[in-house]
Amino acid sequence: MPKIDDVAKKAGVSVTTVSRVLNNRGYISEGTREKVYRVMKELDYQPNEMARALFRKKSNMIGLIIPDVSHPFFSEMTYHLEYYADKSGYKLLLCNSNRDVGKESKYIDMLKKNKVDAIITGSSLLEVEHYLNLNLPIVSLDREVAKDIPVVSSDNAMGGRLATQLLLDKNCKQPAFLYRGIGGPHHVALLANGRAQGYEEVMRNAGLDPIHLQLDASARDEQEIQQEIIQFLHQHSAVDGIFASSDVIAAEALQASRHAGRHVPEDMKIVGYDDVKIASLLSPRLSSVRQPVNQMAERIIELVVQQIKGEEIPSTNLFPVQLIERETT
Repeated sequence: MPKIDDVAKKAGVSVTTVSRVLNNRGYISEGTREKVYRVMKELDYQPNEMARALFRKKSNMIGLIIPDVSHPFFSEMTYHLEYYADKSGYKLLLCNSNRDVGKESKYIDMLKKNKVDAIITGSSLLEVEHYLNLNLPIVSLDREVAKDIPVVSSDNAMGGRLATQLLLDKNCKQPAFLYRGIGGPHHVALLANGRAQGYEEVMRNAGLDPIHLQLDASARDEQEIQQEIIQFLHQHSAVDGIFASSDVIAAEALQASRHAGRHVPEDMKIVGYDDVKIASLLSPRLSSVRQPVNQMAERIIELVVQQIKGEEIPSTNLFPVQLIERETT
């Protein structure tokens, strides 16, 4: 593999000159610059990006920590984040924590060693100590980590109200709220818990008692999850509507309802949250609360870049949601 010394020797310049060309530092004549680039191409020389990052004190890399890259919401969010990061001249280093605090901590150490310029976190873990005192620009997705760390979120409480009100407007007498996650809907730092708060608010205003089902966060087997929901429906036979905290859970509820002998939407009406692609692919097609994932991703990258530049940024960035009604209601 050719080294920087080989480029310098063949181009007839010093190693320092090649380094200045690579890092765009100091005065270099256009002729010398073109000659160095031509030799680099001829030798197929690949610059050491880590060394360049140390020299420039800037890596043009952003660390992205998410709990589950296979989850449709995080998958779509990652897609849009990569697009806007690339447009801004940055590359993403993807870290899939799998909701494991030890793994997440190791990823943060890795990102520090790789001299990333910033970190985007979508962590759903209760522990946040490893994000404090990082001395790096950080943007959080849907979670309040600390007062000085900006957060981007959709209006979860409004989404909860819209979804629950739709179920009541469709003559549901006893809608239930289904969710999955560490800490449940009462862990206030996770802003997605606003969905539960919106549900409870509408239920109480209608004189109804809220009913919650927290699915086992560690369950991975579809049959196990389905059985959990079926058992819940047998225990709560009056439940005729479900507001699920994500489209994935709504899809699981749809399958479980069928196995429990409940026809959707005749006997059971279901509303999800996120409105990712799966919502319009299910049969019947899923009613859902749409998060503006594209705009949220664009805003996250804007906040990252503004922090890197040392600009002032708003700490709270709340996006409106939209109720999309389809065949499950």
